[in-house]
Amino acid sequence: MTPITANADQRPRRRAGKRGQRGFTLVEMLVVITIIGLIMALVGPRVLNYLAESRVKAARIQIQSFSSALDLFYLDAGRYPSSAEGLTALVRPVPGVAAWNGPYLKGGNVPNDPWGHPYIYKFGGEHSAYEIMSLGSEGKEGGTGTAAVITSVASDTASPN
Repeated sequence: MTPITANADQRPRRRAGKRGQRGFTLVEMLVVITIIGLIMALVGPRVLNYLAESRVKAARIQIQSFSSALDLFYLDAGRYPSSAEGLTALVRPVPGVAAWNGPYLKGGNVPNDPWGHPYIYKFGGEHSAYEIMSLGSEGKEGGTGTAAVITSVASDTASPN
């Protein structure tokens, strides 16, 4: 008779990957979460401040774009739009202006400011032919920082009609 020997293939196998592995303890996880929270507390306000500053810059760029479009309107019509006609004169034909070659703004509409408020257009002024304003984040005059009024004073030699 042959002696019964244990076959190596019949032994229960252990997974090689399990040896030496262990999970994270609750204390380790709490320490990591606390560190992430501290980093966010330091970095978060700066990121939000950059976002607010970028909206102010976007409003200034849009106002410059309106100024360029108004200058093109002036070249075609010989005058700037009245306060009643407003900035919509840049995207829709104005009655009484035969040489209107618009739309002068891309998209065919007048966009709102970055805070969702409409821009204010005033024809004529003490120092310029027109003025374009955004009332800032609060949507009212006054304020500081992102709530301040953003305005364009067109330095133009043409006299308002």
